[in-house]
Amino acid sequence: MLLFDDGTDQVLFDCHVTRPSIPTYLFGKMITNTEVSDRVIKDFRINRLRAIFISHSHHDHVMDAPYFAIRTGAEIYGSPSALNVARGGGVDKERLHSYKDCMEYQVGGYQIRIIPSIHSKPNMFNNDLGQTIDTPLVQPARKQGYKEGGSFDFLVKNGDKTYLIRPSYNYLEGQLDGIQADVLYIGVTGLAKDTQERQKKFFEETIDKVHPQTVVPVHWDYFFGPLYGKIKGLPAPFDNTKETMRILTEHCAGKGIHFVIQQPLTTLEF
Repeated sequence: MLLFDDGTDQVLFDCHVTRPSIPTYLFGKMITNTEVSDRVIKDFRINRLRAIFISHSHHDHVMDAPYFAIRTGAEIYGSPSALNVARGGGVDKERLHSYKDCMEYQVGGYQIRIIPSIHSKPNMFNNDLGQTIDTPLVQPARKQGYKEGGSFDFLVKNGDKTYLIRPSYNYLEGQLDGIQADVLYIGVTGLAKDTQERQKKFFEETIDKVHPQTVVPVHWDYFFGPLYGKIKGLPAPFDNTKETMRILTEHCAGKGIHFVIQQPLTTLEF
């Protein structure tokens, strides 16, 4: 979940603060934690939120979007699956926008281009790739209800800065040809466990093509623990966070790129 704020308008990319425990995630039903959501809205002064863009509709990207939209008046942009999560959460249909209808948006001072992308490789936790949510998803809901529904990246321009958000560790060959960005937010879960050959290809098709000044990894911290709690990386069998950061640090250093680890609940200024 990334909050962009240019002092006038705010835009969210993905929306998840609830962070249910592993037992709840695996065996129970999940529901938005309104107390944590309200605290985030207050702490980050989310009172000018214009839009929420959803990269894909797994729970850890879309689960809290309906509540945030209702609390703030924001509109939701996403795949048909993501919009069915919003419908299940009671968001008015007039505030829902489908990527099937448009792939470029102007929201306040933000120009946002939607780029069809690919999720990280399937595993025992996300073996629903390509499946869709075809009816409104009402909470409480099991993890099986949050189908991937298609994956998307975001190219965001605001003022003289351009940002590329790629939430998942994967690549489509040639997908980012001709795209450049000052800042690259890049999903890294699974990188350390991958082969050196695929790591090399991933870097060639992302960092090396986009030529960012700064790289910020995302989707690396332990999102089954409380947001307002101890910060730690994803443990085995999910990932080897320490090794992931070492690999990324070395690659960025070799290219003269700034590498910044942004911890949850912190702010970066560009």
